[in-house]
Amino acid sequence: MIKYLIQNKYPIVLIIIHFLLGFSATLTPYAIIAWFYLVLITSAIQVLKEKDSIFVLVSLIFYLISFELISRMARTSPFIPYELGKYLLCAGLVFGLLRYKTIGIMGWIMLLSLIPGFFIDVSGQVQQSDIIFNILGPINVALAIAFFNRKRLTSIQLGKILRLMIYPILGVLAYTFVKTPDFDEVEFVLGANVDLSGGFGSNQVSTLFGLGTLFIFILMVNKWEFSGYFILDALVLFALAFQGLLTFSRGGMLGAVLGIVVILFFLRSAPLFKRKKYQLPKIGKYVLPGILVAVLAYVAVDQITNGLLSLRYQGETMGTIQGSKEKSLYTITTGRLDIFLGDLNLWFENFIFGVGAGASRFLRETMTGTVAHVEVSRLLAEHGLFGLIYFSVLCIAGLVLLKYNENPMIKGILFALYLVAVYTSFHAAMRTFVTPALIGLSLLMIRAPKKVDPKKVKKKRKVPQLILE
Repeated sequence: MIKYLIQNKYPIVLIIIHFLLGFSATLTPYAIIAWFYLVLITSAIQVLKEKDSIFVLVSLIFYLISFELISRMARTSPFIPYELGKYLLCAGLVFGLLRYKTIGIMGWIMLLSLIPGFFIDVSGQVQQSDIIFNILGPINVALAIAFFNRKRLTSIQLGKILRLMIYPILGVLAYTFVKTPDFDEVEFVLGANVDLSGGFGSNQVSTLFGLGTLFIFILMVNKWEFSGYFILDALVLFALAFQGLLTFSRGGMLGAVLGIVVILFFLRSAPLFKRKKYQLPKIGKYVLPGILVAVLAYVAVDQITNGLLSLRYQGETMGTIQGSKEKSLYTITTGRLDIFLGDLNLWFENFIFGVGAGASRFLRETMTGTVAHVEVSRLLAEHGLFGLIYFSVLCIAGLVLLKYNENPMIKGILFALYLVAVYTSFHAAMRTFVTPALIGLSLLMIRAPKKVDPKKVKKKRKVPQLILE
C-alpha cells in the first residue's frame, strides 16, 4: 500500500479518502483503525524487501505517525495507542538502526545522557507512566539523530514524505470542520478555543495545522504539487491556516511563520550564481501567492472574531484588557515562563543529576502539578548537567546541518524544519511526533534526483513498474 501512496498517481482520490476518514472519525473509530492497519500490514513486506534505501521505511513511519491526533480524536485506543507517534516512531527508528547499521555518534551521546534520570526520583512520587510520558520524546529525538544523520535522499523523495504527512492532517481538518459550531453561536475569548479545535486540545490541533501550512507552502513554492492543481493547493493552505488560527492557540501557527521566514531568508540571501545554478523560485511568482493566502486567512479570522485574534497574538488576555492584570511575559506565555523558571530553580538545587525523569512537576514551586511545556527546562531540572549535555548536542546538530546541502532552497527547508522542531519543544515539549520527526528530516543529505534516459528505460522495462523516486 505504501508504494501506491508514494507514487501518488491519483492525488485527488487520496485527498478525498483522507477527508472521508476525518468525517467518519466523528461517528466511529473503526474506519481509521481499518485504514491504519491496512496500510501497515500491506506495506510491511515492501519495507522488509528494501535493503538499500531508507525511503520506503521513512515514508511508512512518517505517514502512520501523522495519524496520531486524528486517532485520539476518533478514540481508537487501545487498537491504536493514544501516544501512537512516540511508540511507532521509536520502534521504526530502532528497526532502521538495526537494518541499516547506522552509527550516529551525536545521537548515542544524547541517549547515554538520559540514563541517570531513569534511576533518580527526588520527589518519591514518580510512576512508570510518568517516566515514559516525559522521556520517550527525548529518546526518539536521540534515535532520530542517530538514524537520519547524513542519510541520502533526493529532493523529490523529500517532497513525497512531506506530502504523505499532510494527508492525515487533512483528516483532522475534516473532523474540526464537522465539530466546529456556527460562528454566531461561539463566544470568542482571549484564550484557547477548544470548541473551535474539534473539542480537542487546541495546542495539539494548532501545532498540526501549523505543520500542514508549512508543508503545503514548501510544496507550492517548489512546484512539488500536492493535489496537482495550484488553486486546490491554495485552498488547502487557506483552510489549514484558517482553522489553525481559529483555535487561538498561537504556538503551532507561529511555528509555521517561523519556518516560512527561514526559507525566505535563505532564498533572498542566495547569491545570483546559485539562484541560476539551482533554478531557485522567484519570490514574486511562486512565493508571494502562498504568503498572500496565509495573510487572507488571518484577515478573515480576525474579522470573524471582531479583532480578538490580533489581540490574542499581541499577548492580551481578558484580565489585561479589563485592567485587572498587567501585561507581562507571564501573561503572554500563558504560564510557560513560570514553568521554565520553576524548572531552573530545581536545576540549581540539583545541578549534577537533576530530580529525575518525571519528577519536576511534583517539586516545582511554580505551576506545581503541571507537566512541563518547555523541554529544555525539563531536561535541566530532571537530568541536571546531563540534560545540558543533551540539549547542547541537539544545538550542535543544527549547526552541523548548515555545512551540507549547498542548494539554498534545500538548506533553507531543512534548517526551517530543525528550528520549527526545536521551537515546538518550547511550547509543547517533546510529547508528540513533531519534534523528533522534523529533526530527523532536517539532518538528511538531499541530492538532486538522477536523470533517466527515456530510451534506456524503454529498453530495460518490458512491463510498467512503480517508480518510488
